Amino acid sequence: MLKHGRSELVASARVPLYERQGDRDGYLGYRYKHWFRYTFSCGQRVKLGMVGSQDAGEPFLSAHNSWGYDYYSFYLMLRDWGRVKAFVAGRYRLKFGMGLVMNTDYGFGKAAVLATLGRTSNNIRAHSSRSEGNYLQGAAATLNVWGGLDVTAFVSYRYIDATLNNDSSGIATIVKTGYHRTLSEMNRKHNASEKLFGGNVRYFDHGFHAGLTALHADFSKPLMPDAGRIYQRYRPSGESFWNISADYGYVTGRFSFNGEAATGNTHAFATLNTLSLRLSSSLSLMALQRFYSYRYYSLFSRSFSDGGSIQNESGVYVGAEWQAFRHLRLSAYTDYAYFPWARYRVSKASRSWDHLLSAVYQRQNITLAARYRLRNRQQDDAAHTQLISKTEHRGRLSFAFEDGTHWQCKTQIDAAYCRLTHNSKGLMITQNVGYRCRRITLNGSFGYLNTDDYESRIYSYERSVRYDFAFPVFSGKGIRYTLLVKASLSPKLHLYCKMGTTDYFDRSHISSSYQQINRSSQTDVDIQMVWKF
Repeated sequence: MLKHGRSELVASARVPLYERQGDRDGYLGYRYKHWFRYTFSCGQRVKLGMVGSQDAGEPFLSAHNSWGYDYYSFYLMLRDWGRVKAFVAGRYRLKFGMGLVMNTDYGFGKAAVLATLGRTSNNIRAHSSRSEGNYLQGAAATLNVWGGLDVTAFVSYRYIDATLNNDSSGIATIVKTGYHRTLSEMNRKHNASEKLFGGNVRYFDHGFHAGLTALHADFSKPLMPDAGRIYQRYRPSGESFWNISADYGYVTGRFSFNGEAATGNTHAFATLNTLSLRLSSSLSLMALQRFYSYRYYSLFSRSFSDGGSIQNESGVYVGAEWQAFRHLRLSAYTDYAYFPWARYRVSKASRSWDHLLSAVYQRQNITLAARYRLRNRQQDDAAHTQLISKTEHRGRLSFAFEDGTHWQCKTQIDAAYCRLTHNSKGLMITQNVGYRCRRITLNGSFGYLNTDDYESRIYSYERSVRYDFAFPVFSGKGIRYTLLVKASLSPKLHLYCKMGTTDYFDRSHISSSYQQINRSSQTDVDIQMVWKF
């Protein structure tokens, strides 16, 4: 292992060229964000790693964080050691079945579900990210008992951040942001604990699979949501929780059926079922049905939903992908959801209807893409006396070209139109240019933004340094420009530098409270080193 293993060390820092209100008065630390990530791996069988992370405003090597970073993550991952298919110790993530009981891994949107045709599998993996919310801490292992029969067991104990009620006897809210910048945020750090154990049994044979998942969780303080708010009346409450589910499915080359049915200590019911068909090599259809009782909950669930949680929702989703011609691919879906109980900003039963149509044309070095999304949802009016409809239209048109050697460019137009109590329009035009040579890679972008308000905001993807997800949201009037430089000093040593600036025309300050910047522009510089040895 030592002879053939490989190590990777990543060190990254973000330097803001501005000052927030909290940097002057309020935050316990300085304004710089930095983190490191070390990984040792030997093929696919062994992975060992450590992550340390510091958010801007958090103290470093001080009384509050005397061990240096505010956040650390350690893990050891083993795969395919005899009958042990997977073993992880330290911090890890789990996903079983369709995620109605256990999924602390990432979730995907409606378009991604269509691309995968709703297929899923059990998964154990190390928690190697800087996210401080959805992970477990302890150990988990999957053992192949015989043939297609696998058994998984897991145990976890970790401290969690929580907002306590007035007399500190219970937990009002579990906090997953990971921010510990102010004294109040620091007081919420690790002031409660969570114990969890459970397992999964899964059998797979000739395309058929069936599984059973069970878990039990205990908290050091009881969960006590504010039941006076109608939308919180059926939130999880108490100290102990259990959930159990059965997942099932049958998969062949042209047909697949997958589903899961779950319940818990409230004895309420939740189920999710998908059916996909490959009618030909160019046409695939998919249907998805879900029913999540407003009384059902699992604290560790994540799956398909329109409302963002596996509770208080039922609906039907239908999608299709069609390779219409050799170079043209079309995809579309429609999703109807009904919410029988109140939600945030919705005081009674409501519904939602979501549609999307996408087209991608690829030929040689040219890619032309277009998409249109129409979404209609209901929410309370200003007087909270009746429901009103919120209709959103969002469109995107892009043209990309690569010469196959050095140059690439992409022009993208995003538009939004929202109708609620007033009409709101938004537009963003972005130009991206990239250049690659032997040791240097350059990527630059320039975007013009013009939206009426936040309702017509624009979401836009940006290239960034490694292990950093950049999908900012923009509203108002202004420009956004970035430059990303990658220098490959050797096959094992790479340096990254990104500068991004947002310059607004319609305001004299950005954000509010401790995050307020008393100027109309915001510039951040990201610096990163990646060393493989």
